[in-house]
Amino acid sequence: MAKRKVIKRKTAPKKISRWRPSPLKGSFMVLSILGILFSIYFVYPASPNYGTAFLLLFIAMFIASLISMTKAPIAEVKR
Repeated sequence: MAKRKVIKRKTAPKKISRWRPSPLKGSFMVLSILGILFSIYFVYPASPNYGTAFLLLFIAMFIASLISMTKAPIAEVKR
């Protein structure tokens, strides 16, 4: 019998992700949408600098809520 050559496969180590998105409430997304609309219609015409700053802030909040909605772990509801 011929001896078989055993090839050991190196398994890739598991990547440990230290960043975990936290679940945010739905009111956070609603507040960001209302803030975007308020910034566009009321703040920006009065002051373009403040309007742009608030708009960027509320857009960042909206993006954070989207990330939280798709990536955050689902918490079990206790009854």
